[in-house]
Amino acid sequence: MPSEGRCWETLQALRSSEKGRLCYHRDWLLRGEDVLEECMSLPKLSSYSGWVVDHVLPHTQENPPSSETSASSRSASALDQPSCVPGSPVRTPACSPSSSATPDGPEGKHESRHTEPMVLQSSRGIQVEGCIRMYELVHRMRGTEGLRQWQEEQERKVRALSEMACEQLKRFDERKELQHHKELRDFREVMEKSSREALGHQEKLKAEHRHRAKILNLKLREAEQQRLKQAEQERLRKEEGQTRLRSLYALQEEVLHLNQQLDASEAQPHGDLLKLDPAALRTRGNQLCGLVSGIIRATSENGFPTAEDQAVAERALQEMRDLLTSLQQEITRACEDKRRRDEAAAREKRQESKMQQGPEVPREAPAPSQGPGGKQNEDLQVKVQDSTMQWYQQLQDASSQCVLAFEELTNSKDSQVKKIKMDLQKAATIPVSQISTIAGSKLKEIFDKIHSLLSGKPVQCGGHSVSVTLNPQGLDFVQYKLAEKFVKQGEEEVASHHEAAFPIAVVASGIWELHPRVGDLILAHLHRKCPYSVPFYPAFKEGMALEDYQRMLGYQVKDSKVEQQDNFLKRMSGMIRLYAAIIQLRWPYGSRQEIHPHGLNHGWRWLAQILNMEPLSDVTATLLFDFLEVCGNALMKQYQVQFWKVILLIKEDYFPRIEAITSSGQMGSFIRLKQFLEKCLQRKEIPVPKGFLTSSFWRS
Repeated sequence: MPSEGRCWETLQALRSSEKGRLCYHRDWLLRGEDVLEECMSLPKLSSYSGWVVDHVLPHTQENPPSSETSASSRSASALDQPSCVPGSPVRTPACSPSSSATPDGPEGKHESRHTEPMVLQSSRGIQVEGCIRMYELVHRMRGTEGLRQWQEEQERKVRALSEMACEQLKRFDERKELQHHKELRDFREVMEKSSREALGHQEKLKAEHRHRAKILNLKLREAEQQRLKQAEQERLRKEEGQTRLRSLYALQEEVLHLNQQLDASEAQPHGDLLKLDPAALRTRGNQLCGLVSGIIRATSENGFPTAEDQAVAERALQEMRDLLTSLQQEITRACEDKRRRDEAAAREKRQESKMQQGPEVPREAPAPSQGPGGKQNEDLQVKVQDSTMQWYQQLQDASSQCVLAFEELTNSKDSQVKKIKMDLQKAATIPVSQISTIAGSKLKEIFDKIHSLLSGKPVQCGGHSVSVTLNPQGLDFVQYKLAEKFVKQGEEEVASHHEAAFPIAVVASGIWELHPRVGDLILAHLHRKCPYSVPFYPAFKEGMALEDYQRMLGYQVKDSKVEQQDNFLKRMSGMIRLYAAIIQLRWPYGSRQEIHPHGLNHGWRWLAQILNMEPLSDVTATLLFDFLEVCGNALMKQYQVQFWKVILLIKEDYFPRIEAITSSGQMGSFIRLKQFLEKCLQRKEIPVPKGFLTSSFWRS
């Protein structure tokens, strides 16, 4: 519409005026209150009011509603462009009007004529002026709002900067404090390191000092041990030398005694019948006596005799024994020859006298019974020798007295006494049950424990201390139970494991040597359970019950039932093996100067006595085999030629007797003994028994 175009042109003219071209800057708000007063002063009519009335209002009167609508829309669009609307009647050079707003023609002349204030003739001018004022108000409000926002923005920035400065100050303080703590920590670490180094150096010096002191103490201890060892060696050497010297004196005495017997044997009659030269035997005997005397004189001058001197003297004694034995055998043979010649001469004389007296009916004398080889058969003994029987009875009496000695302890009803009895029995029997072939050190611990118990020292048993001094009868009780346990181990353990005989026997031998009463009790228990170890064959007495007699023979009788023969032989074998091991073994840590309390001479006596007794079926062959298998090697080394003579005697004379009384179902033990002896005679050696304790065992 035309009115709308003219309104737009009016606004463009206002925009192009000097006031409309004024530039508004935000910096003006900072000038102070004078600027704000201009904005807040009372509104006044612009100097352009007249021009607007002349040019704009005439066009708007034709169509007021539409023009008013257009003017309001144009004024609204003009409000959106504040930089082109004049804000003041004062003209500013910085914002010059355009060509349309310059009064070049009649319009300019007309404007210059209307410089004074004018009174508006219509409401349209008031509306325009209101729009202008509204535009200015809006512009001021926008400026105020922008100023407020700018102030708030600046305050926010100031607060942010202040907070950032505070945070930076805090960070600076924290870094400074951290640096301070770090320096302090580094200083402390340096001090601690220095302190540790100083302590380490001090500890090192202390360790070196302790090490040097330890070395010095070790050297001093070694020197003291060396001194004690040398002193002990010297003492042992002197004791051994004195023992050897006493042995040499005993050997010299025996050699002289044998020499006297040799001289006495030569003085017997029938010397002309001897095949040996008595003078040569006497000369050799004198030489042997001189040899032994020379050894003793030399040792008395040089100190103590050596083992070689003792060996030479023993060989001289053995040779002297052989000379005497040879001479006695030759004398016996000569006497037998003389007796036969005398008998032959007597028979010839009787025949001659009978022939002279006349013929008579001769009486034939009973001829002696001849054996299968043409030799006279002499009857063997059935009973044991009287001396052996007395020894057996003495041991049984000693065992009975020992039982009576601790009878009060066993029959006591007091609970405390019963507890002591049980503890003592455990302390005596448990170590014996622990004997094995594991190691020599373990065996020594067991021996020391038993020896300490018998010596009255307290030992640990069941977690508490036990001693024989807890009861006056404790020692008798422990000795009896200990001996009983040793024999029971032979009866059970050795019977099942033959190698177990040697560790048990060596401990028993060592205890026997230090505590002889225990050894006597061991023999008493052994003889009671195995009478063949005496050897002793109990006789059946009139009125004796059969069960009692079987118990005397060694059988176990329970509920009127006698044990089987195999089990009986097994138990007897175990006990004989234990006995054969005891007589040849000695405790390796004991005194070598003392002789064995029950040595090989008792084994030689047992072998001789059992061969002088009639054999028993199945028993004698079993016991001989077990005894010779365990102890034969030791007897061979000890008795040499005499031992082999006994073996030949067993083979030639004793085997036929055993075979004669052995039934066909009991030949196993006899065949085993026969094969063993034949093999030994073939090899000319008795083998070392299986399980024998060697020197390496004691080093384990």
